[in-house]
Amino acid sequence: MDDGTWYPPIEPSNFDLILIGTGLPESIVAAAASAAGKSVLHLDPNPFYGSHHASLPLHDFTSFLHSHSNLPSAPPPPPAPQHNDESDFHLVPLCARQLYSSVDVSVHSPEPLEYSGKFNIDLAGPRVFLCADAMIDLILETGINQYIEFKSVDGSFICDGNGNLDAVPDSRSAIFKDRTLGFTEKNKLMRFFKLVQGHFGDDDTEGNWISEEDLESPFYKFLSRMDLSSKLKSIILHAIALEAYDQENVESYKVLKTRDGINRLALYHSSVGRFPNAPGAMIYPIYGQGELSQAFCRRAAVKGCIYVLRVPVNFLLRDKESGNSKGVKLASGQELFSDNLVLGPSFAIPLDPVESSAHALQGISFDLNRKDVVKEKLVKGICIAKCSLKVDVSNCLGFFPPRSLHTEQMSSIRVFQLSSNVAICPSGMFVTYLSVICEDSVQGKKLLEAAINALFSVPISGNSENDHPNAKPAILWSALYTQELTEEESFGSIISVPTPDGNLHYNDILAASRKIFEKLYPGEEFLPKATSPEENVSSATEGDGDESIGI
Repeated sequence: MDDGTWYPPIEPSNFDLILIGTGLPESIVAAAASAAGKSVLHLDPNPFYGSHHASLPLHDFTSFLHSHSNLPSAPPPPPAPQHNDESDFHLVPLCARQLYSSVDVSVHSPEPLEYSGKFNIDLAGPRVFLCADAMIDLILETGINQYIEFKSVDGSFICDGNGNLDAVPDSRSAIFKDRTLGFTEKNKLMRFFKLVQGHFGDDDTEGNWISEEDLESPFYKFLSRMDLSSKLKSIILHAIALEAYDQENVESYKVLKTRDGINRLALYHSSVGRFPNAPGAMIYPIYGQGELSQAFCRRAAVKGCIYVLRVPVNFLLRDKESGNSKGVKLASGQELFSDNLVLGPSFAIPLDPVESSAHALQGISFDLNRKDVVKEKLVKGICIAKCSLKVDVSNCLGFFPPRSLHTEQMSSIRVFQLSSNVAICPSGMFVTYLSVICEDSVQGKKLLEAAINALFSVPISGNSENDHPNAKPAILWSALYTQELTEEESFGSIISVPTPDGNLHYNDILAASRKIFEKLYPGEEFLPKATSPEENVSSATEGDGDESIGI
């Protein structure tokens, strides 16, 4: 008997919008549609919220990766749609698609597995929030902050092949304290930051503005004209502007313009000290990134959205004439109806050989399992250890700039260490996420292995303890895997959301979610501001740096 048959019928059976999967884009769209007064049904075959944006216990995390990586590489031809002469739709099987591959888990100590339930491992990591970015503004404006708390990230570091971590000189005080920069470099960097502040009116010095010609030029060329060294350019591009790609060796469409680079620096600068308990620029949600999806789901539920987990969806109901959505059929056999359907990235609509004639969909393909949507892949790593990468630092972000580990390294390797003070692991342990965007997953894994070898020691013969205080952290447990990257796709009234991207921030995911909502409901307001005290709890919590941030 299918799992879905254990559920009572869902009432009502007609909705303005049905979503399958509770990942972050789906949850944002559900919250926005519910706030706009639409009737919304949100389904998920998983027993937890978040889908590919969830934070999971260790055992569940590895099980999720394996279950989404062991799909057939060449699925059998899809069956012909089931017709019902008495209805205006036919049934099209809803198929899963493989989003993960090359999953390699290494266990050097049984200790992490013994405390599996005390971990909250991010499927979408590594990821942080800049305190002044668009997602934080949305959380504040809509009152969603009452469902989620944050903690400050202690700092950012530049990493090298020997495992050294040097603090990023991202402010005047940090520049003065920096021991790796010479006096001349400090002066040049200080003048550059002053120019950026002057461009946005933060400095009254006359002439502190950037010409339109310069704003349209590549940012790395502008930095060169500012007479900044290669080291400073790398720090600004990859550790402050958070650019992933090597800007001197990249396709033209990936080149960062000076205008965008300066805007990123301004965002970083305005994020520093925005909240009393966050002296730096970045924060992270307590209990993991999965809390964000749940927060938007709670907001949607308050506005009337219906949630049902553990419910498999076997078929899509497709209009016989137009091919548009008419709803879904659950494993229990119940049919639910909606003219609009949003799918999580786990699902693909197979090609329909019977309906491939000219009258069906005017040639529109319903194959969401295409591999050519985004050619890059995201290779990720996770390491669990008992020691911090940096003494007296709990939560920190690190960067291996392009070509810092290998001449073929064309993008930044991001490193994000978290500790038990954000409730994502047992006390005394640290979880470190690594990621790199690449076109070849084999090369990507080699780069992450080089980064791991620079930062950690791999135990020999099961000895997971450090020999002396200055030793690199010994790995207790690790995982390496590849995640596919896909973009938002729409086929009539059926929309597929993107996978978690390779960014450290949520700006592109938020933009994609807004685009999906506007496509579904043109002219409707996207997530309006909270209007009642119950909806909006936006005061910052005063206190020392060890307290959470109730933004």
